[in-house]
This record gives sequence, C-alpha cells and structure tokens, in this order.
Amino acid sequence: MLHSLGVHTLQLLTQAAACILLFPRFLLTAVMLWLLDFLCIRKKMLTMPAAEEAAGAGEGPPPDDPPVCVSDSNRMFTLESLKAVWHGQKLDFFKSAHVGSLAPNPEVIQLDGQKRLRILDFARGKRPLILNFGSCT
Repeated sequence: MLHSLGVHTLQLLTQAAACILLFPRFLLTAVMLWLLDFLCIRKKMLTMPAAEEAAGAGEGPPPDDPPVCVSDSNRMFTLESLKAVWHGQKLDFFKSAHVGSLAPNPEVIQLDGQKRLRILDFARGKRPLILNFGSCT
C-alpha cells in the first residue's frame, strides 16, 4: 500500500513538472494560432471592400491569390486544436527516444509466441538494424 502511494505520488510529481515545463511552449503555440486566425480575418476584412469594387468594375482577384474563407469550421485557434497541441507536446516530452541518446530496446515476442527477446538482440555485429513498419495496402 505504501509502495503504491509512493508510485502514484511520483507519477503526479512527474505530470506536474511536465505541465510547468510545457506551459510556456504551449502558450507560445496558442498565441501563434491566434495570430494566424487574426491575420486571416484581418485579410478577409481588408480585402472585402476592394473585392466588391473590383467585382463592380469587372475585375477578378489576381490569379496567384487564393480565396480567403474564414469561418468557424476552419479556424486554427479552437479548443480542439489547443487540446491536440497540448497532447502532442506531452507525448513529445515523455517519449523514450531522444536525439543523441541510446535507442529504446523494448521487448518483442516472436511469431510462435514462445520466446521473448529485445529488439537489439536481432542486431548482428556493426551492421545497422533496420525496422520496417510497412503497409500492404
């Protein structure tokens, strides 16, 4: 019971530390998403009177300028997008593989289901081990 309490406390402290470390990066991302929405809305509002005048004169928008459509369905600064950003940043923070560190060596089960090995047990000498997670579709 006491060991379980210690494990839960350690997990809680780890999650709290992650939140404190990730919060500034999350806020920066949220501000960038808000600015993107703001600039798109601003462009839409500023180009609307010019587009109405051009439509009256028979001119169309320049061919390299795509139409700007701003609605609630294509905004970047939404609760769903902020949840996805937070979840992605937490996954990135807690991942076991990091650049410059040793590769993770998880346990795998052979196809017969009898033998358990580690991935790096399949490496031979100095040859690199290549894992191909392909698709047959």
